[in-house]
Amino acid sequence: LLKEAAERNPDVIAARREADAAASRVEPSAALDDPMLEAGLINVPTGSWSLSREDMTMKMIGISQRLPYPGKRALRREAATREADAVAINAREALNRVQRDVKVAYFELWLADESIRISEANLGVLRQLLSLAEARYGVGQGTQADVFKAQTQLSRMEEERLKLGRERPALEAELARAIGRPEAAITPQAPGLPLPALRLESLKAAARGSRPQLAAQQRMVDRGTAQVDLARKDYYPDFDVRLQYGQRDNYLGMKRDDMVSITVAINLPVWGETKRDPKVSEAEAGRSQAQVMLQARLNEVDAMLRQQVSAAEQGLRSLRLYDGSLVPQARLASDASLSAYRVGRVDFFTLLDSRMTAFNAEVGRAAALVAYNKALAEIEFLTGTALEGGKQ
Repeated sequence: LLKEAAERNPDVIAARREADAAASRVEPSAALDDPMLEAGLINVPTGSWSLSREDMTMKMIGISQRLPYPGKRALRREAATREADAVAINAREALNRVQRDVKVAYFELWLADESIRISEANLGVLRQLLSLAEARYGVGQGTQADVFKAQTQLSRMEEERLKLGRERPALEAELARAIGRPEAAITPQAPGLPLPALRLESLKAAARGSRPQLAAQQRMVDRGTAQVDLARKDYYPDFDVRLQYGQRDNYLGMKRDDMVSITVAINLPVWGETKRDPKVSEAEAGRSQAQVMLQARLNEVDAMLRQQVSAAEQGLRSLRLYDGSLVPQARLASDASLSAYRVGRVDFFTLLDSRMTAFNAEVGRAAALVAYNKALAEIEFLTGTALEGGKQ
């Protein structure tokens, strides 16, 4: 499903197309302006409009090219390259986010299926208890209240199963959306218990080295630095190089040589205070904003890692508690209560309470397993790396 989401999810595809577009802007950013081609008539006398009477009259064709001050093109390329890098890295972030969404939706769908399965199993037990209560009531060993209580609990459990059944299509639709399918009929398998080593400082270091969002923001800081340098380069002039060829007609048998002109012009960057100083300030402010946003992202990742590591550890402790004591003890208590009820040593309310305690323990164990795996999925997304399993 993760592989399919990487190929079909519209958000991932759109992010890749955006990266392609950004990469296509790198070469044009450093390209020279188009050369200018000009043609015309030079020094034509208005009295005769003759092209051969005056020595300085000529037919002219020329070409000119603007050349930026040395270093400007390289800085433009640098800024565009850093921006393209950021967009490409953000495409990886989008993929990681989608895969996180697939995992979370998959786990939640499994929890719904498991809860339905446990509810149906508990319904079977409750029906047996109802039959037992009715039989004991029929022979005068039980009370009518026991029968009513069993019927009420059975109805509540049926309502709970119906509620879970209503929620499942929405969870399945969310998983289909994350994958990129119009719809999906998926029966998820039970999530595992990978038990990776969760060391907060190591995870923070992994996030700084592998989280695409942080790497993309660092590229935006680098882009801001290039833009500041480029804005400062604007205090230096650009050059216009122009080459012209003038063709002169002969006059009364007198041959006239053609003429060639070469000129170089520069712009005069004299409006520093009103034009260039604000551009430098703008570029510096943009770089500062990118730096602040990078620090904000770092702080956010650190805080969320602390939360998710704590959630994973709590989920793991809950799982061990459920597996080690709560579920086995609740099942034993339920079986013992049933045996005791058959011989009249406990009342029906105690029997029913022990059965529901066992049911809640089984559902709680499934919820703790899902919470643990969801926390691991969030940690993988936050660090940008897959967690390696190992003993804690």
